[in-house]
Amino acid sequence: TDAGKTVTYWLATRGEAGIDSMPPSEAGPTREAEQRAASAVVGVDVVEFGDHHDGVVEYGLDLRRDIAREIRRRRPDLVVTGDYHDRFVAGMLNQADHRAVGLACVDAVADAGNRWIFPELLDEGLDPWNVRYLAFGGSPNPTHFVDVSTQIDRAVASLEEHAAYNSALPDAFPKPRELITWILGEGGKAVGVDHALLLDLVTRR
Repeated sequence: TDAGKTVTYWLATRGEAGIDSMPPSEAGPTREAEQRAASAVVGVDVVEFGDHHDGVVEYGLDLRRDIAREIRRRRPDLVVTGDYHDRFVAGMLNQADHRAVGLACVDAVADAGNRWIFPELLDEGLDPWNVRYLAFGGSPNPTHFVDVSTQIDRAVASLEEHAAYNSALPDAFPKPRELITWILGEGGKAVGVDHALLLDLVTRR
C-alpha cells in the first residue's frame, strides 16, 4: 500500500469460533471489527467477509465460487493466500480452514478466468478475469521473499488491533511483537535480511 498498490482482503469467515470465552454471536462482530481496524493500520480499506462458518470451512464448489466471484469483482494481478498443505513453516500443523481455503483458492483463480465455470457469475455482471500471479504465505518451500524490515512496527500494530482475540489466547502464546518478529525474523535469516515475508509464487501466464 505504501507503494501505491491497491490491496483488498476477502475472508471466508468472521472468526466467530475463535474465542472460547465468547459465544459466536458476539465473537463474529467483534472479530470483524478488529479485522477492519487491523487492515486500516496497513492501508487496506476494502475488507469483505464470506458467510462460511469458522472452524468448519469445507472445500467445495460454494467456496470456489465465492472466491472466484471476489476475484472477478476486484480483478487483481496477484492473489495471496495461505499454504494448503498439512504442514507449514517450521513443520507446524496447518489448521483445517486454512487448508480448505488455500486449496479452493488454487482452483478459484482458474475458475475466475473461465466463463463456462460458474456461468451464474456472468449473470451478476462479472466477466472472466485471469490472475497473473498466485502466492502462498507460510509455505515450507518458498520461492520469493519481500524485505519487510522497515515494516515491523506497523505489522505489530496491526496484529495488536485484534485485542479481544489476543487477550483470550493462552498466557504461553507469543504476544504480537514476539510472534511477528519471530515469523518474519526466521524468514529474514533464510534470505540474509533482518525480516522477510517468504512466499511460494506461481506465475500463471
